[in-house]
Amino acid sequence: MDESKIKILDTALVKAAKKIKVLNALRWPVEAEEEFLQTWRAGKTRLPTVSFAIPDVSANIKQLNLIAKQCDLSNPVEKFLAETAGSYSDAGHMLLGIGTPEFTRFSTRIYGRPDMVYKHQTITAVDAAKFFLETTDKLLGNQHIQPTETDISAQDFAGWLKIEVDEFFDKDVVEVMLDPNMSSKALAGATRIRIRDSARFSQLDKDQLLFHEAYVHTATQLNGKKQPNLKSLGLGAPRTTRTQEGIAVLAELITNSMDITRLRRVALRVIAVKMALDGADLIDLFNFFLNAGQSEVESIRSAQRIFRGGAVKDGVVFTKDAVYLQGLLEVHTFLRLSIRDNRPDLIRNLFAGRLTMADALRLAPQFQSGWLAPPIYLPGWATDLRRLSASMAYSAFITNINLDNVSLERSIEIEDELKAGGR
Repeated sequence: MDESKIKILDTALVKAAKKIKVLNALRWPVEAEEEFLQTWRAGKTRLPTVSFAIPDVSANIKQLNLIAKQCDLSNPVEKFLAETAGSYSDAGHMLLGIGTPEFTRFSTRIYGRPDMVYKHQTITAVDAAKFFLETTDKLLGNQHIQPTETDISAQDFAGWLKIEVDEFFDKDVVEVMLDPNMSSKALAGATRIRIRDSARFSQLDKDQLLFHEAYVHTATQLNGKKQPNLKSLGLGAPRTTRTQEGIAVLAELITNSMDITRLRRVALRVIAVKMALDGADLIDLFNFFLNAGQSEVESIRSAQRIFRGGAVKDGVVFTKDAVYLQGLLEVHTFLRLSIRDNRPDLIRNLFAGRLTMADALRLAPQFQSGWLAPPIYLPGWATDLRRLSASMAYSAFITNINLDNVSLERSIEIEDELKAGGR
C-alpha cells in the first residue's frame, strides 16, 4: 500500500469536498412554508415558488473526478477514496441540476429509489412502509394507546441534550444550538447538533434523538475525524447516508426509543417519495400527510423535505427520505450476518467513521492491522454483543411465525391442547 499517495489523495479529497454541502444548499426559506399555509387556510391553495441559489461547485467536481481517476481500485483504501470522491461529484452534479430532472437523476443515483427491489429479495422500502402503516393504522384506533404529548420546548430539550452529550463525548466538545430554519427537528454533525427552535418535543423524543443523532451521527463523524491515516472517514459522504441512517433508525428500535408516531413518520415519507417520483406535486403530498394525521405545520414541512430540489412538481424529487427504511433493512441484515459468521469486528468498524457496510467489509484488513483506528465513541447497544446477538437471533426467528391464520383465542386452544397432551 502506497501510504504517501493515499495521504496526498486523502488530503485533496477533504479539501475538494468541503464546498459541497447538500442540506445547506437545499434549505427551504421559512417564509415559503408560512405563505403556503396562509393561502391554504384562506382556501386559495397554490403551489409556492421556491428558488435556490445554485452553488458554484464545477471546479470541485473536476478535482473530485481527478482524485477518483488517480485511485487504484484494487486497493481497498484507494477504492474508498475513489467511491467517496465519486459520491461528492454526484452530489455536486445534483446541486448544479437544481430545478431540473437532472437533480432527480443524481439524487436517485446517490440515495436510490424507494421501489428498488433487492437481488435475491422481493421486498422494497415501499412494501415495508405500507406494512408498518397498515399495522399502525389498526393500533391508532385502540383507545388504550395514548397520544404522544409534546410538552417540552426546544430550549428545554437543548439544555437536557447538552448534559447528555457532554457526558458521552467526554474527550470532545459538542455544541447544541437552536436553529430557526430547519425542516427536521434535529440535525447532527461532528461538533454541533442543531435543534429547530420552534419544535416541541415529547419524553419519547429525548431518547430517540439522543440515540439517533448524537450516539450515531455525531459519534461516527467524530470517530472518523480522529482517524490518523484516513481523514476522509470524517466527511460524511452522501454515499454513506443509507448505511448511517439505517444504523441510527436501528438504534432507535433496539433501545426501545421509537414510538408509533415516529415509525409512521418514517414510513409516510417513503410513500411520499414514491408518490412524488410518480408525479405528485407539493399540494398532493401536503394533503397526503395531513390525511395521515400530521398537523398543518408538520405536513408542509414533511412535504417540502421531498421537494428540496428547486421545484415543487414534475418529478423533481430529493429522494433522501427513502433511505431510512432502506438503510434499516440493509443494516439489520448486515448485523445478523456479522453475528452469524462470527465477525463482530464488522459491527465495530461501522462506527469508526462515516462508512458504508461495504467499506466496513473491504477495509477490515486495515482495521485488523491497526492502520485504521477503532472507534472511540461507541453506543452501549453496539458494544455488548451478548445482548445484540440475542436481539438479532430473536428477530430472525420471529419472522417465521405466520399470523395470518392465528387469533388471540389460539392462546386458549394451546392451553387446552397442553392439558390434553398430558393425559
